[in-house]
Amino acid sequence: MSERALIVVDMLNDFVDEKGALYCGQTAREIIPFIKRRTEDYRKTGDLVIYLQDSHAEDDKEFEKFPKHSVTGTWGHQVVPELTSKPGDVVIQKRRYSGFFETELSDLLKKHNIRDVEVVGVCTNICVMDTVGGLANRDRNITVPRAGVADFDPDFHEFALKRMDKIYGAKIL
Repeated sequence: MSERALIVVDMLNDFVDEKGALYCGQTAREIIPFIKRRTEDYRKTGDLVIYLQDSHAEDDKEFEKFPKHSVTGTWGHQVVPELTSKPGDVVIQKRRYSGFFETELSDLLKKHNIRDVEVVGVCTNICVMDTVGGLANRDRNITVPRAGVADFDPDFHEFALKRMDKIYGAKIL
């Protein structure tokens, strides 16, 4: 059984498509080929690929802070077509920034004895960083490739990468 997993965070139409409610900009589009290659690499070696999918109800409290986005069942909630999951991948819907908040992610990592986790996706300073923090709190070895993450704000993006390195011990490649 593999001890590695790739977590793909919120590569959804609402964040990655220019028509999306919270479009992260061209940098979000530019990371798609890298993430596609990484998902293929992980699948070839039998390693776990996990998609985190931001999932909200119509009246979610988060919409007090951000425009309505990723409402369950809508076009914006769907993973971008270039990265749709394949059989054997795991899709976990999440209601908040961290992939661990009220989800089965922690149990899944334990069940599969996952020690090493690579994290890619959007947004670096919100959902990626909060999920990486959850991994650090669970003593996982974490890698975050610069070529696989993007954000709305270049300054916050750089801050998040530094914080994940210095505070969470993630390897930033």
